[in-house]
Amino acid sequence: MRTFYIGLFSLALLLHSCSPAGTKEQSVVPSARQLNWQDLEYYAFVHFSINTFTDKEWGFGDESPELFNPTELDTDQWARVAKEAGMKGIIITAKHHDGFALWPSVYTEHSVKNSPWRDGKGDLLKELRTSCDKYGLKMGVYLSPWDRNHPDYGTEAYITYYRNQLTELLTQYGPLFEVWFDGANGGDGYYGGANESRKVDKLTYYDWPNTHALVRQYQPDAVMFSDAGPDIRWVGNEKGYANQTTWSTLYRDSVYAGMPDFDRFSAGQEEGTHWVPTETDVSIRPGWFYHASEDDKVKTVAHLWDIYLNSVGLNSNLLLNLPVDRRGLVHETDVERLMGLKTQLDATFAQNLIASAAPSELSDGDRNTFELLQSGESHRIEIELTTPVEANLFSVQEAIQFGQHIQSFRFFVADESGNYKNVYEGTTVGNKRMITFDTQNVTGVAFEVIEAKATVRIAEVALHRAPDLE
Repeated sequence: MRTFYIGLFSLALLLHSCSPAGTKEQSVVPSARQLNWQDLEYYAFVHFSINTFTDKEWGFGDESPELFNPTELDTDQWARVAKEAGMKGIIITAKHHDGFALWPSVYTEHSVKNSPWRDGKGDLLKELRTSCDKYGLKMGVYLSPWDRNHPDYGTEAYITYYRNQLTELLTQYGPLFEVWFDGANGGDGYYGGANESRKVDKLTYYDWPNTHALVRQYQPDAVMFSDAGPDIRWVGNEKGYANQTTWSTLYRDSVYAGMPDFDRFSAGQEEGTHWVPTETDVSIRPGWFYHASEDDKVKTVAHLWDIYLNSVGLNSNLLLNLPVDRRGLVHETDVERLMGLKTQLDATFAQNLIASAAPSELSDGDRNTFELLQSGESHRIEIELTTPVEANLFSVQEAIQFGQHIQSFRFFVADESGNYKNVYEGTTVGNKRMITFDTQNVTGVAFEVIEAKATVRIAEVALHRAPDLE
């Protein structure tokens, strides 16, 4: 026998009602592009440039393009590794702070066209585009707003240059799923030979609205990342961990790229006016670019799994960086750890242990089918199993196309005697919340919404057994 309880409504009413009388609706909801992005959950960052060959994290801008000469560069290997690891796309550092362009930009000589790689005729972005298409991956680009090489940086002329380069990326390399704008802006550089420090007003210098308009014009389906959005925002750290409370909403103009006190807004703002969810960026190594000295410092599978649970499992997307080495390949150790994580992901999520006991609307993998909970009171979803199952992970998702509404919740596990125990209390859910608990035989689970700011729609619930990792 199995039972299912949900709030004060009958199941029949829930299946046919989207806005019962007396409920409050939230107007801040994701766009179609944001929903598509949220579905990706896990994808790759690739930091690879002149820094790879100078053993630096931030190039100074005075590097000779002749240093860029990977001996075995193979973007097919990058894409194959990402695909086999379960990633959905790759974002490439097309130009980092040093100003070196990985494509033959017509607007600068500081690019691959003046390197010995491919006899100066190479275009790394073109090769990556082909590889992403071959392996069914989406492609994104990172273009640093800061440029420690360009003589005009800090002046209005540089903004024209920056937009010209951005337009090249937006118009020459097919559909992009994400455009990444870094928050590092201004400082020491080798600006056209002037070894000096230049500061900019991070709030006004770039005239971001007009730069954003270019992305909307040429890549309307792409999301834009920066500390402040406009589509997705920084999680607030580079360790790989989202906040336990993570709202997908922000007040307009409350944050901006490079702001000094960003941390106080990293959890989002519950009553925010705009939908700007977080992206969690972290490198598989201590550094973002490849350093041979870090070959023995690649994150363990257990560490990567913990990062996954605390990013994807905390209403965020995971952007995991792969520092391609001087050969132009993802290093063997990095590949080993990525495949270890994939084994863990496959073993954990291969089966939803409560799929047969829950209504199909809660276990069909479709956010467009959901169960409705009226706001204003505590409501509980309870699912009982006919046979005990060994489990240690529960996940729940809101139908975020209607907004993010859960303010607090409790999660319960029933033991073999049918007794329910409160094992976790939390705050936000959003796109996905994963809850881990001690491995045990489970005869039932219950998810209880304590407080909600508007109508709650639960799209999915799932129970899993994650293998133990040392």
